[in-house]
Amino acid sequence: MTATITKTLARDSLTTVERVVDVPGFEALQGEWDELLQESDSDCLFLTWEWLFTWWKHLAGDRKLAILAVRCGGRLVALAPFGLRPPSLWRRRPLGVLEFLGNGCVGSDYLDFIVRTGYESEAREAFASRLADERLVLDWTQLRRGSCAAAGIAADLSERNWTATETVTNTCPFIPLAGVSWEAYLATLGAEHRYNFHRKWKRLNRDYCVQFEQVHSEEQCNESIDLAMELHNMRWRDRGGSDAFHTAGLVAFHREFSQLALRRGWLRLYVLRLDRKPAACLYGFLYGRTFYFYQSGFDPAYRKQSVGLVAMGLGIKSAIEERAEEYDLLHGDEEYKSHWSRASRELSRVELYPPGGLGRICRRSVELERASRRIARRALTSLPRRKPV
Repeated sequence: MTATITKTLARDSLTTVERVVDVPGFEALQGEWDELLQESDSDCLFLTWEWLFTWWKHLAGDRKLAILAVRCGGRLVALAPFGLRPPSLWRRRPLGVLEFLGNGCVGSDYLDFIVRTGYESEAREAFASRLADERLVLDWTQLRRGSCAAAGIAADLSERNWTATETVTNTCPFIPLAGVSWEAYLATLGAEHRYNFHRKWKRLNRDYCVQFEQVHSEEQCNESIDLAMELHNMRWRDRGGSDAFHTAGLVAFHREFSQLALRRGWLRLYVLRLDRKPAACLYGFLYGRTFYFYQSGFDPAYRKQSVGLVAMGLGIKSAIEERAEEYDLLHGDEEYKSHWSRASRELSRVELYPPGGLGRICRRSVELERASRRIARRALTSLPRRKPV
């Protein structure tokens, strides 16, 4: 079965823009996708074919595939991994919305266009022309602010009278590790945090038989990914819960992707055991020279032993031993991340509305909806608290 593809010519008659709209077409791109990603400045785990195809299978919802592929002389030089969210007339949004695959609660960071180095101008012109012709709303989230291809394309559309807004949405703490030893890294930490890690680690080894195991087999992976999700939910249960694994789709996604990542050599799933009982876990990926810390969890029965802190430290130590050049803690402003990292980068959201009446209607509808939510939040926070009986 072949992909359903439509083609339009960009200014250069040797440049084509293809639109891939079905799963067979998505599957057929895998080999070219991998090679292109490695030759781009946007290469990261969350833009791999495996991550985005698995996301599509389990988390796409009512979106339709709308991947744009730019070819020069038949060679794939750029991809826009898009999904199309349909119009919503009851919300007064008459235009569809093009979003990057991988968005939403799965937690993908650094989403972007994938452009082969040396073909930036051809790709930028081809994408801007195609998107200007389609006149859909564009909602691009989790962009690496200041260094993403999406920013240039948004600027080109702004020059064509599109309305563009950029909002800083998240911060990603990270640890530069190139050429750093474990001892040298520890020396960069605050004295109190460094002492606390050493003290907790020594006490664990004094009081328990300690094992910090990495998952290597498919059988281990099946068991350990479920354990990781269970320990994560246990850790957050008494703090209002977590949305990391809260739906059947997310659970299915991680069960499948962890297996794919294991086969590709990316998976870094660790279990900290005390007297052979699972006490904490750390779920991440080593892709290229970057370690992506994705999630963690622990059994609250071991809270006093600070098993979460110990597992994090051991995970960073393992990344250093594997010669990772960066330990990325990904988006989130949780306080514990600041104890391990001093550097950070910003993520942003870019929204673009086409010129004309329909674009104005969509933009105004979004603005009104967000204003209503802000008013509702203020009303809730201003309500008097009931005094305990």
